Amino acid sequence: MFELNDNIVRKNILALKPYSSARDEFSGDEGVFLDANENPFGVLNRYPDPHQKELKEKLSKIKSVPPGNIFIGNGSDEVIDLTYRIFCNPGKDKALTFSPGYGMYEVSAQINDVELIKVPLNQSFQIDFDIVEKYLNDKALKLIFVCSPNNPTGNIIDNIDLLLQKFSGIVVVDEAYIDFSNTDSSVAKINEYPNLIVAQTFSKAWGLAAARVGIAYASAAIISLFDKVKPPYNVSGLNQKAALEALENYPEFEKRKAIILEQKLWLEKQLQNIPVVKKIYPSDANFILVEVTDAGNVYNKLVDKKVIVRNRDNLVKNCIRITVGTPDENKKLIKELSEL
Repeated sequence: MFELNDNIVRKNILALKPYSSARDEFSGDEGVFLDANENPFGVLNRYPDPHQKELKEKLSKIKSVPPGNIFIGNGSDEVIDLTYRIFCNPGKDKALTFSPGYGMYEVSAQINDVELIKVPLNQSFQIDFDIVEKYLNDKALKLIFVCSPNNPTGNIIDNIDLLLQKFSGIVVVDEAYIDFSNTDSSVAKINEYPNLIVAQTFSKAWGLAAARVGIAYASAAIISLFDKVKPPYNVSGLNQKAALEALENYPEFEKRKAIILEQKLWLEKQLQNIPVVKKIYPSDANFILVEVTDAGNVYNKLVDKKVIVRNRDNLVKNCIRITVGTPDENKKLIKELSEL
């Protein structure tokens, strides 16, 4: 049975007494506030709610998850970084992820001095359990990162439940693009799997990339560890307000998402007629992975036309990743691709 003991969590984190801010000691809304050395003048002069209570309450109602199972971070990258800090002893423990996949797992591993094992996905960009099982009994392996829908391939990763059942450490399912998919989120499974962390973000479907608001859903015990190690005021008041306003305007969210999904279908159809396009991979995200004749050449020629895509040749041979833009942006892309 999975247990959050010192075999899973770093001993120093278990023993850590978190920093107590002025807003932890008094959380009322009214009074003469002379406790936090703030400037008494101005509009943005007060520290934000360090626990993002209002935002968590709103998410709790939408996701049917108690507030105690929610962590709000400064972007999903903070969720990734704190996960390494909580569970991996620098220079000793290991993490595992899949390739091709999101590059920040590796960057954050290097920053935290954690060895990252990169296991190749199969030809369908799915987990090859024959390969993965070779690593699961390694006592130094503490974390597994799964991006689903995967970046840059765009597909949902199957059999995550099997991974959660076979692995005795922590599995992080990164669902940055889940709002664009018809597949159910893994958030509903956090009670079933105490070793599961689900990461989501306001940066993609919610259109708040500049606000940097990320979310982790997990057991209350895991969330309490995130709260221990996070900076005191890790999400600004401006960004909390932006996220709340987005959640309160759900019809607009659905309207914009529908346009993006319609445009993705239009792009996929148009790309089929482009001479330099060799293959279009299925996508559950707001981007499309496309194999072209020469990714470097196509990328550079599009840059010359001020159309910027992502060259992913280093991850998937001769592939570019195209984000679905506005109708006008997508027409511009197809026009320039057609003329190559």
